[in-house]
Amino acid sequence: MKVKTKSKKVNKAWLNDHVNDPYVKLAAREGYRARAAYKLKEIDEGLKLLQPGHLVVDLGSTPGAWSQYVRRRLSPQGAAVGELNGTIIALDILPMEAIEGVQFLQGDFREPEVLEQLHTAMGGRQADVVVSDMAPNLSGIESADAARIAHLVELAVEFCQTYLKPEGALVVKLFHGSGYAELVKLFRSEFRVVKPIKPKASRDKSSETFLVGIGLKAVQNG
Repeated sequence: MKVKTKSKKVNKAWLNDHVNDPYVKLAAREGYRARAAYKLKEIDEGLKLLQPGHLVVDLGSTPGAWSQYVRRRLSPQGAAVGELNGTIIALDILPMEAIEGVQFLQGDFREPEVLEQLHTAMGGRQADVVVSDMAPNLSGIESADAARIAHLVELAVEFCQTYLKPEGALVVKLFHGSGYAELVKLFRSEFRVVKPIKPKASRDKSSETFLVGIGLKAVQNG
């Protein structure tokens, strides 16, 4: 019984924090599906990653807040609908509600047929920016979770070796803790510029952080 009570208290505290979170309120007001949009917004505004005409691939896109932000960023009017100066392709294993101007592919990008669909959607071009908010279902066992997180980051880096322009950028989500240093090392081995960022919209209590890699080092490996 005690465990249940504690769990209820934790859930109630989280719900209270969530309801009163300024970014949750802002997301509802501005029409974003999740507060995560403001994490990418802060990263983008700091580094000027997204530019008109860009081809952007959003890995692990559901529910779509990052694709929504990219869509507005590539709109000449900063609008959620209407004219779009660029190409946005989103992928996720889970379904995603449609976003105007965003091409969504449902499936696992490790599977050849999904990669083939992506290749077709990209029309022979490479991405200017790849963003990945992918996160595994966490078990609470640190070593297992660290391995799952590392695997997703490694997949995103591997994806970029083929599908990212030499001067392009990759943004991934990861967590401080076991395996973090190795992932930073991986980024430094693959990208000329590496920046770890903890956006203000990322909750203080969360170990969540983001890594940005700009400019592939070993283009010839592709």
